[in-house]
Amino acid sequence: MDLCHPEPAELSSGETEELQRIKWHRKQLLEDIQKLKDEIADVFAQIDCFESAEESRMAQKEKELCTGRKKFNMDPAKGIQYFIEHKLLTPDIQDIARFLYKGEGLNKTAIGTYLGERDPVNLQVLQAFVDCHEFANLNLVQALRVVKTKAKV
Repeated sequence: MDLCHPEPAELSSGETEELQRIKWHRKQLLEDIQKLKDEIADVFAQIDCFESAEESRMAQKEKELCTGRKKFNMDPAKGIQYFIEHKLLTPDIQDIARFLYKGEGLNKTAIGTYLGERDPVNLQVLQAFVDCHEFANLNLVQALRVVKTKAKV
């Protein structure tokens, strides 16, 4: 006698009904499993699409940063304007000063040119830029070394 698949003649009517209910539940469970597999595959496809879009946005942002740095190094005022227009930098004086302080990819001479302009905004940025430096508890020679080290970066 095969226990997994008993002959219908060997089952009582109650057992036959129970077997039918089990088969129906099994079919329902397999359908639910398939639905879950499909939903999981759909979620993974959405994640892949999101990651691709995010990578594309990051590549675009990096390209814009590179272009902005080149513009800044050729003409600092136009470079800052480019960064602001492309929302890579806000027009806030403190943000501009921190950006220049970090100086990532920016020509030090171009930074000096921008900070040396006599325009009121540039003067405010200069003051905020100086405030970015930490000179507390340093004598003049040590402070100059900090500035010199920063200029080499």
